[in-house]
Amino acid sequence: MNNWISLFLIAIGLAMDAFAVSICDGIRINGLKKWQGIVIALTFGLFQGLMPLIGYYLGSLFMSYIEAYDHWVAFGLLSIIGGLMIFEGIKGLIKPESVVPQQFKIRNILIEGVATSIDALAVGITLTTLPIFIVWDVLTIAGITFIIALIGVLLGQQINKLLKGKYSITNIIGGTILIALGIIILIEHLLA
Repeated sequence: MNNWISLFLIAIGLAMDAFAVSICDGIRINGLKKWQGIVIALTFGLFQGLMPLIGYYLGSLFMSYIEAYDHWVAFGLLSIIGGLMIFEGIKGLIKPESVVPQQFKIRNILIEGVATSIDALAVGITLTTLPIFIVWDVLTIAGITFIIALIGVLLGQQINKLLKGKYSITNIIGGTILIALGIIILIEHLLA
């Protein structure tokens, strides 16, 4: 029974990065359609499930390499995306006619999926030490992440409605959240 509780808590912990980024996507993407919100949640779920599976099969062979750089990669990707969002937001405040609402781009969603799931690779490596059924575990992690990310997208859309489509402000808020998330990931790993 403890394994189920542990797995559930691990899945929720891993999904928190995806939750924060999916809120940003819901805020910043103009006219996000239902199927696009589902694609965002599926992408996060897929990567959160895939990375532990890869980590599990790689085992401890490459653990030192992964642990040495995973937080820097996540920090870099989230900072670049967040910085671009803030830049666009500030540009829009200075020159409102230049504001172009963000559009759904699968390339950006894939980058976010990788950035938020790199830490799951290390979790997969640690799963090799437990008596588990890896397929069930990664499906659970993916499913929980999907649900939490979908909630995040819906929450982000509601925030966007409250801001009445002020894309400059939503870009600045979303970019700040992404950079803060990158910094938190970096600090957690450096202090660990």
